[in-house]
Amino acid sequence: MAGRNRTLVTEFFLTAFTEYPEWGLPLFLVFLGLYLATLLGNAGMIVLIHKDRRLHTPMYFFLGHLSSVDMCYSSVTVPQLLLVLWERGSAISRARCAAQFFLFTFFASIDCYLLAIMAYDRYAAVCQPLLYVTIMTEKTLWGLVTGAYAAGFSSAFVRTVTAFTLSFCGNNEIDFIFCDLPPLLKLSCGDSYTQEVVIVVFATFVMPACVVVILVSYLFIIVAIMRIPSAGGRAKTFSTCASHLTAVALFFGTLIFMYLRDNSGQSSGRDRVVSVLYTVVTPMLNPFIYSLRNKEVKEAVRKSLSRITTTSKNSKTHLISSY
Repeated sequence: MAGRNRTLVTEFFLTAFTEYPEWGLPLFLVFLGLYLATLLGNAGMIVLIHKDRRLHTPMYFFLGHLSSVDMCYSSVTVPQLLLVLWERGSAISRARCAAQFFLFTFFASIDCYLLAIMAYDRYAAVCQPLLYVTIMTEKTLWGLVTGAYAAGFSSAFVRTVTAFTLSFCGNNEIDFIFCDLPPLLKLSCGDSYTQEVVIVVFATFVMPACVVVILVSYLFIIVAIMRIPSAGGRAKTFSTCASHLTAVALFFGTLIFMYLRDNSGQSSGRDRVVSVLYTVVTPMLNPFIYSLRNKEVKEAVRKSLSRITTTSKNSKTHLISSY
């Protein structure tokens, strides 16, 4: 770090996408639309699961928590990104940066664990159908979810404390959409070896561990499906897993690309695009993936819309008759 300005940084300046000022307003509107779609889609999924008794099953119990986490996960980063685009750059204090980093890691870790738990749930439903009710008891469901939140908190706490023991000096600009560890490491002065080890440990014990659970669960599911004699039965059974597999591919694909690689010399522009995929696009797509590819959800949506239409017609009829 010889020759580098040693003035300690107490605040950072986020500059993602500000090198294209003519794209500021269009990008702001696009990300605002995606954020609103995320909130409405996930909130709608939560309400639908709560209202429709047919969705009071373990899979939708976990999906309800996934929708809640996705709303929080997106809300940690997108409002800050909108502020950066609106003001063409935004200052953020070290304390706020640490808080954002903690919350992002917390919710991202919970997402990983919930997707792994949902894979195990599909394994139990397909491979152990007669024991499914005894395996997925209410106590088990709450135990798994509580464990996901506790593990997410532990991971976020360790990474945040480790990251912000670094000293940051010189340039305080972060060419990224939020305070994440890879861009922060580029601003550190002194030895960041310990912090880089934390990235590897997180990547090794959180993401791959969850991916292993998912892969093993689906390996058993595929074996069980192949034993079903009829093609229609195989297709019907696999269709119950298709939406979850799509969500897994979107979420873990982008996270693995971002964290399981050497961050030195990488294109910040490419990193920003990937970060948009896992912080903005994936949380927005999840409720639509489960809605479009899931028969129970589509029927629940149709039933809710029919109820709303009937209520509206009755209200109009009552209003006309009163005159």
